[in-house]
Amino acid sequence: MADDDLRPLLERIADALDRLSPAIAPAFDIDCANAFVWHTEPDALEPVHQVNRIDLDLLCGIEQQRDTLLANTQRFAAGLSANNALLWGARGTGKSSLVKALHAEINATGEDKLALVEIHREDIPSLPRLLALLRASSRRCLLYCDDLSFEAEDTSFKSLKAMLEGGIEGRPRNILFYATSNRRHLMRRDMIEGLRMWRDAPGGRGEIIESIQHEGWRVDQVRAGLGVVGFVFEGRPNVFADATGVIRAGNTVVFRIGSD
Repeated sequence: MADDDLRPLLERIADALDRLSPAIAPAFDIDCANAFVWHTEPDALEPVHQVNRIDLDLLCGIEQQRDTLLANTQRFAAGLSANNALLWGARGTGKSSLVKALHAEINATGEDKLALVEIHREDIPSLPRLLALLRASSRRCLLYCDDLSFEAEDTSFKSLKAMLEGGIEGRPRNILFYATSNRRHLMRRDMIEGLRMWRDAPGGRGEIIESIQHEGWRVDQVRAGLGVVGFVFEGRPNVFADATGVIRAGNTVVFRIGSD
C-alpha cells in the first residue's frame, strides 16, 4: 500500500485518539476573581465574578456565631492559625449566607483578598486534586462546601478526613475549610442509633450460657471475648458501629484503613 493511501487512515486514527484523550485543563489564574466553583471532568476552577450573597449586617439572631467565625476568618486572612469550621442547623437559618457574607466583609476591610472556593459535596473525592492546585498558589483560600453529609456506604469522606486530620502532606497552610450541614451529625441517624444500642447493651463477658451438672462437678459454657480483632476496611463510617459491638463483647479492635 502506498504512503498516499495510508495517510487518510492514519489521520482518522489520530483524530480518534484525540477524542479519547482527556481534555486539556484550562490555564488557572487564582487572581482573576475572588470566588470560584470547582468542577470535575475536566478539573477546572470556574471564576464567579458576582457572588449571590447578602450583607453581614442583615443576618440577625446569629450574632455569637457571626462574631466567632469572623474572628477566626480574620486570623486566617492575617496569616495566623485558624480552625476549620462546621456550621450546622435547620435549613434557612443563614449558614451558607454567613460564610459568603464573611468572605465579602474580610475582602472589603483587609488588604489581602481571600479567594472563596466552593466544592460540591459530590465532588469531595476530587479534593486531593483541588488541594494540589491551590497549594501551588500563595493566595489564601477559603474552601467551602454547602450541605455536607455522608451516607453509610459513602467512602468520599476519606478525602476530607485526610485533609482535616492529616495525611502525609496535611492541609495546605493557605487553605481553610468551612462546611455547612443540616445535620448535627454528618453520619446517618440509624448509624448513630446503632452506636447507642451497643453502648447500652450489656457486655455479656463472663456470662454463663449453659451448665452441665454431674455428680461432684459441673461444666459451664462461659461467654468470652475472641481477643484482638483486626478491621481492615475502606473507610466506611458504618464499620465503626460494627467495631463497637466487637469491643462491647470484651475484645480489642485494631483498625487499618485500606484495601489490602
